[in-house]
Amino acid sequence: MSFDFFAPCPRGLEAPLAAELAEIAQRRLPPGALQLGADVPGGVHFRGNWAGGMAANLHSRIASRVLLKIAQRPYRGEQDIYALAREQQWEKWFSPNETIRIDITAIKSPLRSLEFATLRVKDAICDRMRDKAGARPSVDTAYPDVRVFAFLTANDCTLYLDTSGEPLFKRGWRLDKGAAPLRENLAAGILRLTGWTPEMPLYDPMCGSGTFLAEAAQVALDIAPGLSRSFGFERLKQADTAAWRHLKSEANTLRNSAMSRATDLHIFGSDISDVMLEKARANFARAGLGKVPLKQLDARNMTPPAVGNGVLVANPPYGERIEVRGRNARGEARAPREMRDDYEEQEAFRRVHTDAPDAEFFQALGDALKQRFTGWRAFFLTSDRKLPGQLRLREAAKTPLFNGALECRLFRFDLIAGSVRQRPASAGQDVAAGKNPGSADQNS
Repeated sequence: MSFDFFAPCPRGLEAPLAAELAEIAQRRLPPGALQLGADVPGGVHFRGNWAGGMAANLHSRIASRVLLKIAQRPYRGEQDIYALAREQQWEKWFSPNETIRIDITAIKSPLRSLEFATLRVKDAICDRMRDKAGARPSVDTAYPDVRVFAFLTANDCTLYLDTSGEPLFKRGWRLDKGAAPLRENLAAGILRLTGWTPEMPLYDPMCGSGTFLAEAAQVALDIAPGLSRSFGFERLKQADTAAWRHLKSEANTLRNSAMSRATDLHIFGSDISDVMLEKARANFARAGLGKVPLKQLDARNMTPPAVGNGVLVANPPYGERIEVRGRNARGEARAPREMRDDYEEQEAFRRVHTDAPDAEFFQALGDALKQRFTGWRAFFLTSDRKLPGQLRLREAAKTPLFNGALECRLFRFDLIAGSVRQRPASAGQDVAAGKNPGSADQNS
């Protein structure tokens, strides 16, 4: 049996996700198990059987979720949405004993309240369950067994079952993180955009808790990113458990064989904070990545960590992130944890801006790149569009990306001897980025 799926991803990474899904279909699955569809702003459509949907969950490094399409129909108001949800055979997918959560995402919807539409979907599912199974499921917005998504356009309502459960960027290994962590799937997408391959040196001079490095190491070792976590499809009645056992067994075999290659990685990191380096080492250990070379170092003093040209990638620190042992750039203590937003509880988080970037810091960083990294390509993700001027470097390209809800740019600098390469007339322009609808969640 085949289904239609939709894999949402961070905005700006639709094309890399489509390429990744095509590779998963070719490398991990028999022919026809996953057939790529269109990539649209905010994600990629594909069709496949249970093995295809499960493999996307297990192996995709870029997708945020994998959603299984249940139904689609035009609507004019909340009652039409209720009727569509009421007609679906939810009892074939889960029982009243499972808890549920409903999320609605909309673009150009004429409805006045997405919260009310969310309630109508929840009411329809509960009413259907009560009629067919004699009981209704309870709502749990924090840790539901089953998640139902509805997507509204100006005219159509589409209902999905979430096969992922927790967002896919939650790999299951990162417990230690910094003040403004980079989501794992965004880091993985950026690595693909850089053109880095495991044979090339990769260096993050401001590695923090090690997200770029851990994602790169898992790519180099061919470790499935979802191997240490559970998925929503494991709670669905119709899931193909035999296919899942086979996929997971193959992934475990690959991971076990990768351990013999864990010492041959060309992946390096440094950070000014020994506290952050300890967090990175703990994360690497939980991810089973062995020892990635790390050094405590001010990025202004960095030098190439390996012979040959490579890729430098960083999420530059500023404001609260320029810190040593818990203090910011001015040496002031950070706010207590309970006074700061918890990234894990946010659907979209904002980078912390407590100060303007330190001009001297970035000027010295740019000098280090020009003087010591000839032949390298450097990539910086930032929400500050003035970064090239602060580094005194001319960007070769800039790609719009979204870190949660925050619009950023991935700047690329091609470092050559003597001066920075003059970009062609067409270079330096924004790569087209898709628009992703905002969302309204929660139930009552």
